[in-house]
Amino acid sequence: MYRVIDEHPLSATDIDEEQAVALYRDMVRTRRFDERAISLQRRGWMSGYPPFAGQEASQVGVAHALSERDWLVPTYRQNAAQIARGVPMSDILSFRRGFPEYASAHELPILPQAVPIASQIPHAAGLGMAINYTDEKAAVLCCFGDGATSEGDFHEGLNFAGVFETPTVFFCENNGWAISVPREKQTASESIAIKAEAYGIAGTQVDGNDPLAVLAVVRKALSVAREGSPVLIESLTYRRGAHTTSDDPSRYRDEESLPEWRTADPLSRYETYLCEEGVLDDGTIEEIETETDSELQEAVKRAESVEPRPEDVFDSVYSTIGQRL
Repeated sequence: MYRVIDEHPLSATDIDEEQAVALYRDMVRTRRFDERAISLQRRGWMSGYPPFAGQEASQVGVAHALSERDWLVPTYRQNAAQIARGVPMSDILSFRRGFPEYASAHELPILPQAVPIASQIPHAAGLGMAINYTDEKAAVLCCFGDGATSEGDFHEGLNFAGVFETPTVFFCENNGWAISVPREKQTASESIAIKAEAYGIAGTQVDGNDPLAVLAVVRKALSVAREGSPVLIESLTYRRGAHTTSDDPSRYRDEESLPEWRTADPLSRYETYLCEEGVLDDGTIEEIETETDSELQEAVKRAESVEPRPEDVFDSVYSTIGQRL
């Protein structure tokens, strides 16, 4: 497993101070977004929400590793990756209220969030095949949870990617739980990463609570994938909260036997590291938090300003709305 924090100084990496702070900024932005989204859901502002607290380092690291032309294929818990990739916060809030996913009609190379477990994995392999047909120098980053590796779509997607040498990186965020099922009760494999061997592709593990490590590993994997060698990455992280706002993790989760680095707050861990490296100070932290609060307030206002039209329900169903409707 690759790790930077606790093992290497920043100067030993190829990540400069500016990018290191940019990672921190996006981790703060996404953490505040997650906290605000949960608060909004609790007061009935939206019907449901999947928290991602504890996975900010993993998701932000992924987003920063992507090149401008690389595709992101997200799941329903990939809000942090989408925000760090450039999706406006208001778009994600509007989506959770039932509006089209990309209300601002941005043109980023991102597929819609996949809610059915693992259904996006074959899509990512197919998207990689399409890139091969066009000879475009781009790659696909497909995100999914550890529970998705127990679905047939996982096998099909990785098998096609291996056979057809698609420029696809499969990024498994192993957060410890497939809703209420721990990893050891859904697979007998030593790890998720080792499953790559069955498909003739490379597999590796990364400390998913270390954004510097995730950035480095994913960046390298994307570079390899663009040359026709798909990669499976297992990002070891932890879901600090509930599966969704309708879940009660206290019913199935007691004190875990996982190591402290995996269950610790990735934001606090990274902040401490940057301060010790002399890259971050109190003034910068306060500035980032103030800017984030303003951004969030504006995002909520923008989402609330969109008024629903009853006829919108039929837009993607009928070409012409009948008289009765």
